Amino acid sequence: NNDTEDEERLWRDLIMERVTKSADACLTAINIMTSPNMPKAVYIEDVIERVIQYTKFHLQNTLYPQYDPVYRVDPHGGGVLSSKAKRAKCSTHKQRVIVMLYNKVCDIVSSLSELLEIQLLTDTTILQVSSMGITPFFVENVSELQLCAIKLVTAVST
Repeated sequence: NNDTEDEERLWRDLIMERVTKSADACLTAINIMTSPNMPKAVYIEDVIERVIQYTKFHLQNTLYPQYDPVYRVDPHGGGVLSSKAKRAKCSTHKQRVIVMLYNKVCDIVSSLSELLEIQLLTDTTILQVSSMGITPFFVENVSELQLCAIKLVTAVST
């Protein structure tokens, strides 16, 4: 049983290392695109869409469930609890790697708002960005992300 727990922990560490490296790659791409005086060839639509997909996926599947218990799925299929009951049972302790990912995603969202001020994007991309910017307002305990989302929604509106 101890070996299984160690193996599971190592597997989880490996996955989180890859997720963190992917977040770094997204941040690097966005930082390059938002640098001053960049040529138009730098704004590759596919890269922007992949960054948005990565960010939306980890917001919905990793960060929201960690910060707001209402977004958690019960793996045992237990009874349906109200959102107040779920929040009451929640612990506020977060793993260091989750906090790091949260901060990187906040930076990505903030940088996307800067990118919107620099480069025009397609309608489908704008729809993805706007949904990503509005969703944090329905999640609790993500105040930094909500501040970044305000900036993003403002950039989309302008």
